[in-house]
Amino acid sequence: MPSDASRFPRSSPYWPVVSHPQLRRVLPGLAVSALGDGLALVAVTWLAIQLTPHRTWIALAVAAYTLPSAAGTVVFGRLLRGRSGAQLAGWDAILRASALGAIPLAHLTGVLTVWLYVFLLAASALLHSWGSAGRFTLIAELLPQRHHLPANAVLTTIGGFATIVGPPLAGILIGWAGPVWVIAIDAATFAVLALTYRLALPANGGPTRSERGASRTAGFAVIRQNPALMGLLVLSLGFFFLFGPVYVAMPIHITDDLHASATLFGAYYAAFGIGGLAGGLVAGYLRGWPLRTTTIAIVVAFGVAMLPLGLGAPVGVSLPAFALAGLIWAPYMSTSMALFQRSTSTEQLPAVLAANGAILVLAVPLGTMLGGPLVSAIGARPTLLLCAVAIAALGLAAGGIAMSRRSVRSPGGQAGTEVSDRR
Repeated sequence: MPSDASRFPRSSPYWPVVSHPQLRRVLPGLAVSALGDGLALVAVTWLAIQLTPHRTWIALAVAAYTLPSAAGTVVFGRLLRGRSGAQLAGWDAILRASALGAIPLAHLTGVLTVWLYVFLLAASALLHSWGSAGRFTLIAELLPQRHHLPANAVLTTIGGFATIVGPPLAGILIGWAGPVWVIAIDAATFAVLALTYRLALPANGGPTRSERGASRTAGFAVIRQNPALMGLLVLSLGFFFLFGPVYVAMPIHITDDLHASATLFGAYYAAFGIGGLAGGLVAGYLRGWPLRTTTIAIVVAFGVAMLPLGLGAPVGVSLPAFALAGLIWAPYMSTSMALFQRSTSTEQLPAVLAANGAILVLAVPLGTMLGGPLVSAIGARPTLLLCAVAIAALGLAAGGIAMSRRSVRSPGGQAGTEVSDRR
């Protein structure tokens, strides 16, 4: 009779994901690429600082690594709509590898200027929303619905782990070889990922005839016509936007209010990252929970967990609370992606997820931009408190709207409410 230890891996919700004959060949490439992105978090900024002392260009370089994906969603919508998840993710990896690989080549030939650097970073990001959509579409294509949430959690946990390991490793590599070669490593990881998609997954045909004439904004149209998806997009947009000012308020709160050093600042983000890694691992076990209710509850609970920071609680309280906030935050992407996967056909899913990603990629930067004047006007700690209260209120409002919609749909039946809640 097998022991409990031998039964554990197969009883885990992650076993069908990591043992899938095709996904298990893709996951190593995704992990390598995620680590490259973790390295780039530091290297992109550091190389910009070396190329120019002007803060405007530095900010443009950081923004160029992600924001052009919003434009790419619309520009390439007609061409990419209807493609398979593997094709979308593979083409994004090829573009990333090519554009980022051109940066060290330009450096070697002596032609790398800050404007060329920003241009290449922007080019590398054009298919980012489509690549992300492709990864989650691939899950919907390969796995039955009951395994979507654990598979999403695997992807987000890989990314979360990379953001913990990547930045300190980048610091070591930058000190040894310089930031341009760390970006070269990032480019190489995307080349590995592109090769992984090409070798691990079978080639898929092009789009169907009906998809070739589709609008560039078809994904936005699907979301707009589906109240459930529209509500989820608005919730995510508000959630990420309201967290944006925290990136500005946190370091100022630590230096000006707590009179502490960067060491404490690093401890807070390390705690958040560790909590996020734990939350990502827990997410797969939530597959039996009602997804829509869980997603809304995450927003409310995250706002509550942020309150100790805004209320000026001692570090011994606020630091564990920030770790708890990371743990609560982590499953949000997994549950929200599962809702999209359940509410959209496989044919429409890439365009819908790309449209969702194009909008959300703007949310945190816009919120961060608001953080500067907000901190100047009311102070760092009140800004943290305002963000926490606003996030909790957003979640409560979303919960109230969801409950009212369910009561309208099934005014006389508890069973109808339960079915609706599981979507």
